[in-house]
Amino acid sequence: MDKELIINAAETGVELALLEGGKLVELHHQKTNNNFTVGDILIGKIRKMMPGLNAAFVDIGHRKDAFLHYTDLGPKLRSLVKWTNGVMNGSINTHKLDNFKFEDEIVKTGKVDQVLNKRWPILVQILKEPISTKGPRLSCELTLPGRHMVLSPFSDSVSVSKKISSSEERKRLHTLAESIKPKHFGIIIRTAAEGKRVQELHEELVRLMGQWEDIYKQLKTVNPPAKLLSELDKPASVLRDLLSDGFSR
Repeated sequence: MDKELIINAAETGVELALLEGGKLVELHHQKTNNNFTVGDILIGKIRKMMPGLNAAFVDIGHRKDAFLHYTDLGPKLRSLVKWTNGVMNGSINTHKLDNFKFEDEIVKTGKVDQVLNKRWPILVQILKEPISTKGPRLSCELTLPGRHMVLSPFSDSVSVSKKISSSEERKRLHTLAESIKPKHFGIIIRTAAEGKRVQELHEELVRLMGQWEDIYKQLKTVNPPAKLLSELDKPASVLRDLLSDGFSR
């Protein structure tokens, strides 16, 4: 089936439309001068606890505090907070997690005021961009996306895109990912990895680990709130994730 990617650039923003067989299947829009993009990783500061909403409001430098719901904290929250504080106070001196001692996971049905405190620094990722009078929505389950894989700190899981139809190829990629992944980093193999050699996957893994190391280095001297890693803007991220030999134009 023919695939087409149409890009419309204007002063107010950029629109991207993905067509398959002449039918619209995806539409993306990015406003110009948006300083807070989905995928950005920041160090914020908890400003207010909202037990009634089971959420916290976090200062990330936006004019509106960002929203962090309990369900977006992730099971490894305590370990993330411990690592973040350890890096910032100098007691942790590596970005690697090989020897990091993990804390107990938080329960799915817990309360936000039982696991977070006001004024804590918190490492977060933008889940939804700010709209109108609402600030961004955040997650503490961090991911570092590449073209062939997504790296997940504080995880040990490996999964392969189900869009890869061959079970043999999925098994091959799963084995490769297991063989190259660092300890306590999860990997999601994307559809674009189909047919790729271990060298190509390893090179991308090294680049993504370099991004994580950059986050670690900035945390050592940063004063929250601050952006630590910028995701590609929408046009660039769509091209990274979608563009392949299957496009006719």
